[in-house]
Amino acid sequence: MSLSRATTMSRGAFKNRITVAALLGLLVGLLLTLAQQLQVMPLLLEAEQYEQATRHQLSAEHDHAAADHGHEHGGWQPAEGWERTLFTAGANIVVAFGFTLLLGALVTLRNAKLTWRSGLLWGLGGYAVFFVAPSLGLPPELPGTESAALMARQLWWGGTVVATASALWLIVFSRRAAFKILGVVVLIAPHLIGAPQPGIHVSTAPAELAHAFVVATAISNALFWLNLGALYGFFQKWVD
Repeated sequence: MSLSRATTMSRGAFKNRITVAALLGLLVGLLLTLAQQLQVMPLLLEAEQYEQATRHQLSAEHDHAAADHGHEHGGWQPAEGWERTLFTAGANIVVAFGFTLLLGALVTLRNAKLTWRSGLLWGLGGYAVFFVAPSLGLPPELPGTESAALMARQLWWGGTVVATASALWLIVFSRRAAFKILGVVVLIAPHLIGAPQPGIHVSTAPAELAHAFVVATAISNALFWLNLGALYGFFQKWVD
């Protein structure tokens, strides 16, 4: 095969990957947005009502000082209704596009040929890496919840994602028992270290609402990753 022909085929494959990733990002992002609108957003809106009620109470007690501080901390937010939905959908589509490219790179690295069934397993792995493992230490939180320092939470979240991904790779794809054992150690290491926690756990929303939010977020993320994996497996023949 000549160099020019190989280069042309390489460019064609790259173009196909970007096209499929864009289409899947659009489809999966919209499906995630729909799931969030049905399950997650009603809980968020209810929690925001509790947060606003608490803020107004503090404002009345402290001569509007707390209200001014809350305004500076919150910053601009999209208006309720279509504006908020469109911003949410746009963010979900961008995230889905990025994760599709990441999934494609990992599948290529393994030289794997997926079907929609095997794609479900890859999607399940993504769900474990990016949602389940971090949520064991830092579960999804409603507005009005006291949290640890943002930088500390981001570092732990990122380290947990990298550790979980590396561990699953070793456990699933390594043939040597020593590497599989190492994978188990790496898998549990972030949770032995522990996620950063606030000094006092305070939330303006009831505990029942917080629990329902965690469940709804877990379901919507599961749908996102399973759809992403299955659809990528189904459309992989148009990628390679």
